Amino acid sequence: MNIFERFLTLWVGLAMIAGIAIGVLAPALVQAIANAEIASINLVVAVLIWAMVYPMMVNVDFGAIKGVARQPKGLIVTLVVNWLIKPFSMALLAVLFFDTVFAPWISPEDAAQYTAGLILLGAAPCTAMVFVWSQLTRGDATYTLVQVSVNDIIMVVVFAPIVAFLLGVTDITVPWDTLVLATVLYVALPLIAGLITRKILGTSSAIEAFTGKIKPLSMAGLIATVAILFGLQGDVILARPLVIALIAVPILIQSYGIFALAYGAAYMLKVPHRIAAPCAMIGTSNFFELAVAVAISLFGLHSGAALATVVGVLVEVPVMLSLVAFANRTRARFPAA
Repeated sequence: MNIFERFLTLWVGLAMIAGIAIGVLAPALVQAIANAEIASINLVVAVLIWAMVYPMMVNVDFGAIKGVARQPKGLIVTLVVNWLIKPFSMALLAVLFFDTVFAPWISPEDAAQYTAGLILLGAAPCTAMVFVWSQLTRGDATYTLVQVSVNDIIMVVVFAPIVAFLLGVTDITVPWDTLVLATVLYVALPLIAGLITRKILGTSSAIEAFTGKIKPLSMAGLIATVAILFGLQGDVILARPLVIALIAVPILIQSYGIFALAYGAAYMLKVPHRIAAPCAMIGTSNFFELAVAVAISLFGLHSGAALATVVGVLVEVPVMLSLVAFANRTRARFPAA
């Protein structure tokens, strides 16, 4: 892990503070960024999201999918948890907490926005940082690549329908054209660009050298995006700091619950630890770059949905590091090979 990844929680926290300060001290600058939109897509944020996603997509090798035949159980666990359980459990928790448990402290309008943001998080399994979590748990790098590749293929097809269905269930109007456009812009096109880059570079050593050079762009894009979002949400955060803690509650329950489910299923199926740990990490972690981008596209930079996805970024890193530690401590309980 480089210095950005190792202290990502610190950088995100500093970006939040900086964003709030900029929003208070230079509101005109933040508003100018908010107004830079075409077809509901913010141009500044679009550039930053691409900076985050593209380096990760270069790591995706669809040619490695054939290797899944060695151990299909890990992939089955990943797919079942990611696409048949996680989006719906996140939506259920969001509705439960924001419409019932937290109802005395949150208006119905804000509750709907926060629910939408958490739905977007739940429907976007990790496609990038999981490589870091896999490395920290001594996971099988090739198998992790297979899992991420298959997830990306599925995400391109089903992300928009799942999100539209769940948002519709919560009585939120869904602009289909914007949702599909964001999915294509932030998943399909970077994926294609990554595949083209891999083809041009050719050798694995060249690909590794290239991604090593551009990897800092991903962290820089994330930090800048967080700063912008918190700059736009600064007034809300200063006025109601409790809202951050309230949004974090269902995210924490979802994260630890999904990990326990996937990790436990892998244990019951006697999946080797080098595959079991990454397969549980993929479902627990989120493709927060996509969730943030779609929240902004659908509901705007100022929205509660965008704020909820950004809180997801803040919560994810310390949660994942705690789960990495747990996975490493329980390695001996799994088959070694």
